[in-house]
Amino acid sequence: MKIEALDTLFTHLEAQLATQQNELRRLFHGRGQCFEGLEQLTVDWLQGQLVVALFKEQELTFVEALESKLHVFAGSDTWKNAKGQAILLQHRYQELAPTQVVWGSEETFPVAVENGLKYQLELKKNQNMGLFLDMRYGRKWVQAHSEGKSVLNLFAYTCGFSVAAIAGGATQVVNLDMAKGPLSRGRDNHRLNEHDLSKVKFLGHDIFKSWGKIKKLGLYDLIIIDPPSFQKGSFALTKDYQKILRRLPSLLSEMGEVLACVNSPAVSSDFLIDGMAEEAPELKFVERLDNPPEFADINPESGLKVMRFTR
Repeated sequence: MKIEALDTLFTHLEAQLATQQNELRRLFHGRGQCFEGLEQLTVDWLQGQLVVALFKEQELTFVEALESKLHVFAGSDTWKNAKGQAILLQHRYQELAPTQVVWGSEETFPVAVENGLKYQLELKKNQNMGLFLDMRYGRKWVQAHSEGKSVLNLFAYTCGFSVAAIAGGATQVVNLDMAKGPLSRGRDNHRLNEHDLSKVKFLGHDIFKSWGKIKKLGLYDLIIIDPPSFQKGSFALTKDYQKILRRLPSLLSEMGEVLACVNSPAVSSDFLIDGMAEEAPELKFVERLDNPPEFADINPESGLKVMRFTR
């Protein structure tokens, strides 16, 4: 990356933070290749904490210049008006993605707000803090389209879709993820929003060994599929996604619909459209949901794909 491009970064941060102080938000997305010289850098705002992430090791001179400018930024009126508490620098290219405090005093377990809903985050432990910000519009869509519905949330992680669905009036949400730790955080997220947990189920199982259990709790009016690109020992995108698609017709209600998601630059929207046509032809493609504008990408097919299908 280029030191001279840092002025562009901080001009952008000033403008974005001035208008995005009250909710969790990505402020800068260099990974979309729209900012020359800043392609390996992102910045997220956690309502008081600024998390700057480097995705590739950089020359020491660049890192020092970045840290220096972050200190200057911490003295700006924009930062003071936003009530900034800490600036963190995460080295995503290193094992366990270590995070250093550049300025201020960090809060390791912040509660942040998105679309009016609360989420418990965790910093300085893993690469990811507990909520994928590019899915903001997806969660908003689910919240707006869950009234009276039974929802199946596959690869639930910390249950962001579940929180949105219950907030939107879902009668039941079944969350399934083989990692029980994130599911426990999902339960905390529902509690933060004072949701009725009798409407929510948390299944810590391997999806491919759980179809019978899933079907017993259905049929479902909305099924959400948001898998990782790769999960060691359990899921490989190009090999296993089709196995899920072919199960959908037996799990859906008569008027059911599906949000099928993929966030790998290695596959395009056609991966899901063609896959559904082959494995579950009774489900028809309706639309691709927009990604939030802060995640602009020079190649839209490289970013998140959220595809809607209905019977």
